[in-house]
Amino acid sequence: MKPSVLISIALLVGAVAVFLVARWVGVGASKAGPRVVVAASVVDAGMPLASNNLRVLQWPAQTAPQGGFDSVEKVVGRVVRQPLVPGEPILESRLAPVDVKGGLSATLEAGKRAITVRVNDVIGVAGFALPGSYVDVLVSARDARNEPFSKIVLDRVKVLAVAQETAADPAKPKVVNAVTLELTPAESERLDLARSVGSLSLALRNELDRQPLTSAGTRLDDLMHESARPSGPNLNVTLPTTASSTTGTRAAAVARQAPSSVEEYRGIQRGVGSEL
Repeated sequence: MKPSVLISIALLVGAVAVFLVARWVGVGASKAGPRVVVAASVVDAGMPLASNNLRVLQWPAQTAPQGGFDSVEKVVGRVVRQPLVPGEPILESRLAPVDVKGGLSATLEAGKRAITVRVNDVIGVAGFALPGSYVDVLVSARDARNEPFSKIVLDRVKVLAVAQETAADPAKPKVVNAVTLELTPAESERLDLARSVGSLSLALRNELDRQPLTSAGTRLDDLMHESARPSGPNLNVTLPTTASSTTGTRAAAVARQAPSSVEEYRGIQRGVGSEL
């Protein structure tokens, strides 16, 4: 094959490749989505957004988030209700209303209240109850008859803060002396009454567990009966083996088996005797 023919074929192949690349780039540019404001650094819940922790990215059209913003100026000063991580889109649903100035109150849902209870390293689930976790609240106290009991008074309540922190590292649990919970007004009243009559404990709960509770509480009698219950189907019981006890047991068995009266036959008539 002549060199001129080879050069012509190479130029043709190169032109086709350039055309295909240009077309692919053009298609990609035509599918480019809107500009989306994302977090440039970690932002804790209750903190206002500043320009230095925000940036704008060109988002793919097919995955553009709903409720996002296209300008940093539109979100500067807004307070976030939930923690943000770098690269996470800033959405209206994650922000507090415009007039909110920040703090823990900005993270509360409408109609909810924040109430703080004192805990220790055991009651506070050894530091594993973190902001965003869900817990059950138990009270241990004595009833009107002065009998001890334990009862779950609140189930699946959200932890807003531990100590004064609204965000914590799950890999580094820290023991604290106070936990702030998010409750309804009615739940706040139950918790306030419960801590006035006894001691409170927290039971850490799976975040996805929404099953209602069926426990009726536990009393001291329940513990005693549970411990006295047989542990298996075969229960070996050892009876006394002394002579007196054995004789008494056999005599009682004979007495139970002996008839209480005896029938007596005389000729063709039947009578009843009192003893053998």
